[in-house]
Amino acid sequence: MELNTKGRYAVTAMADIAKFCDDGAVPLSAVAERQQISLAYLEQIFLLLRRADLVVSERGRSGGYRLGRAPELITVSEIMRAVEERTRMTRCMDEGAGCLGEERCLTHGLWAALGAHIAGFLSQVTLRDVIDGDCSARLTVGGISGLHERVAS
Repeated sequence: MELNTKGRYAVTAMADIAKFCDDGAVPLSAVAERQQISLAYLEQIFLLLRRADLVVSERGRSGGYRLGRAPELITVSEIMRAVEERTRMTRCMDEGAGCLGEERCLTHGLWAALGAHIAGFLSQVTLRDVIDGDCSARLTVGGISGLHERVAS
């Protein structure tokens, strides 16, 4: 799966803000320290999140970031899209280039279907689910209900 640090860090930082925003805006430096993420990298990520209206910045001594909406109204897939993160499982490009030059590989359908399941799962998981530790309940989405039990055993 093509998932880089930008997507993981964006979700982690948004979850941090959702968890610690009770006292108002959360300074990005506090998020960076708690999550051990470079402050400079977080600033780049939060520029994208702010453009997508997922966070709101507040200036001043007690400034920082707060969520643009309630955590139960923000999905992980929205965060991933905001930072231009893809959940593609194949090497194929949207413009039609194949996995093997101009042709699709034998397992293309398998990886495309898995990517669709992952995208469906991430579109169902909210920040509230993440901070409550309740993401596994969403594994029933898209016909993958037995996956959690097989993976857990």
